[in-house]
Amino acid sequence: MSGGTGGMVLDSSLDEVWVRALRAGYLGCVRPLLFTMHGGDPEKIHGQLISTLGHLPESLMGVVRWALDRDKDPVELAGIHFPGRVGVAAGLDKDGVAAAAWAPLGFGFAELGTVTAHAQPGNPRPRLFRLIRSRAIINRMGFNNNGAESLAAKLAGAQVARGNNALGCPVGVSIGKTKRIPLEQAVPDYLFSLETLAPYADYLAINVSSPNTPGLRSLQGRRQLEELTGALVSRARELDPHHPLPIFVKLAPDLPIGELDELLGVCEDAGVSGLVATNTTLERGGLAPEDQHLAVQAGGLSGAPLTALALQRVRWIAGHTKLPIMGVGGIMSPNDAQAMFDAGARLVQLYTGFIFEGPALVAGINSLCRPDRLRVTQ
Repeated sequence: MSGGTGGMVLDSSLDEVWVRALRAGYLGCVRPLLFTMHGGDPEKIHGQLISTLGHLPESLMGVVRWALDRDKDPVELAGIHFPGRVGVAAGLDKDGVAAAAWAPLGFGFAELGTVTAHAQPGNPRPRLFRLIRSRAIINRMGFNNNGAESLAAKLAGAQVARGNNALGCPVGVSIGKTKRIPLEQAVPDYLFSLETLAPYADYLAINVSSPNTPGLRSLQGRRQLEELTGALVSRARELDPHHPLPIFVKLAPDLPIGELDELLGVCEDAGVSGLVATNTTLERGGLAPEDQHLAVQAGGLSGAPLTALALQRVRWIAGHTKLPIMGVGGIMSPNDAQAMFDAGARLVQLYTGFIFEGPALVAGINSLCRPDRLRVTQ
């Protein structure tokens, strides 16, 4: 890939022209409007965006599908057919409000959530901060969501069932621990979410790496993760012995390599289907001077400052396990996605990149990346 402007470095082609036009329209017209709505409050803007996407009329959805749902590169992973390699990362659509919009926007899968067994309000506001010059977000949302049963009802109402592709792409769900549940009761809390969502989700991702729920990252300890993954994988096999629901584990980027290596062994031994790497970081390196005053805000950092760390972790993980990897963290351009694929990720997920770059980023990755180019030449 060569040439380009801004955050995208693209091949010279008709696809590039289309992607550049999409990007120019988003950056020139849509994003300035989005970022100034509701007095610039990022959480209110996010809620408005998701609500709008969730209520698009079918006629307009058809136009979106015609314009954006193209050039996907399908892949089979964990027994799931993914029509494209680019997915929605957890956190973008927690309660599945816009679940029907993601495939028309060009996504090949959508990971909804994170949801918990019990509905909860999350942490006090303000809890979402946009760092525009750094192309980053700091959040300490705290798993605010309507609960696993609410999401299950929403998916059932949309005629979604595991494997039926009712929304045009696979639907994964990220599950986390309810804040008020003690850590020693985490396993039954996660099991409730699994049992509630198993009829509808194509896979589940165990979120034990968010920095915004007290004590949650302690579940990445060897003994705790052994108990949790063992229980969830075992229950998935009981629910469907012939085709167990795939279970992925989402890891933090801040884990020391020694601990990460140990946890890979735990995941392999438990029989999980894959890994999601990585979650947000507690580090604050790479912020623009204009955004340094926000560095003191508690929470996880995502976006461009996470790009190098997430890529480093994915490359290391791919070199130390055969488990398939969904790469996420700091993917702000097709080049970032290509680097993730070259590092060993089979799929990628977007959140902050989608907020800053819009649908052009999805289209650019679909059209211009070659996810398996290193596998073809090896």
